[in-house]
Amino acid sequence: MELTQLDYFLTVVRFQHVTKASEVLAITQPALSHSISKLEEELGVPLFERRGRNIQVSRYGRMFAESVERALSELERGKQALEEQANPDSGVIRVAYLNILGAELVPKLIRGFRERHPKIRFELVQGNHTFISGNMESGDCDLMISSAKLESDDYEWLPMVKAPLYVVVSPSHRLAQRETIEFKELTGEPFIEVKHYCGLKSTLESCFSRVGFEPAVAYEAEDLMTVAGFVVAGLGLSILPKTSGLMLDGLVWLPIKDEGSICEIGLVKKRDKFLAPSAKRFSEYVTAVFS
Repeated sequence: MELTQLDYFLTVVRFQHVTKASEVLAITQPALSHSISKLEEELGVPLFERRGRNIQVSRYGRMFAESVERALSELERGKQALEEQANPDSGVIRVAYLNILGAELVPKLIRGFRERHPKIRFELVQGNHTFISGNMESGDCDLMISSAKLESDDYEWLPMVKAPLYVVVSPSHRLAQRETIEFKELTGEPFIEVKHYCGLKSTLESCFSRVGFEPAVAYEAEDLMTVAGFVVAGLGLSILPKTSGLMLDGLVWLPIKDEGSICEIGLVKKRDKFLAPSAKRFSEYVTAVFS
């Protein structure tokens, strides 16, 4: 059963006359009759009843015509949706990003991009690094913005921002008056740590490994905002990037002297994967903004 056969069938149903239908379809009458006969043979029921030169749709034909019309209509909608996606001036871009980046970075990028391409829409997925990575790896998202690279070589990392890391303490902490600080000075201090599925976790582990620092973990938090809240409450200190989503009253930010104490934010996309023109445009826009 082919789409052409179904189109021929519906045309005959519409005219209930093979000759008229063949003229509209610009094919010979024998070719059209053969196509209908093959379709009836495949379905095992008569779709039309012959009455002299004329034909009439059988009850089986009426049932089948309703289903075919719905199916072809759905296929046409699907085709239109794909054409929209393939149009560089329209379509939908699915972007996954870390929760904390929704406070400033991602909204600014989308606003700037849509000023140039107002017809392109975004579908956004946000969460911790493990969650958004899962969406990226499953193919549910076109692009991902995160602070941690994916381990597989199947993914390309495009650097965007290098955000300095700071030791954060409450105003009453003994270190709050320091102008700068080193990791080794935090030895024995109650440390508020992020859980393993947060993107910052791997960054901090690399920083600590370089200087041989082992934090005295007092609490593990689900996200960076919770870390900041625990620090403000005086439950310990931590290390955070200085982003707008974390600028809580009562946080003291101490610059870190140890080299390489940065959190890098980047755009992740899959190598050798088809990227819709609209998503490709956004990737190029992000690259241009941060080049």
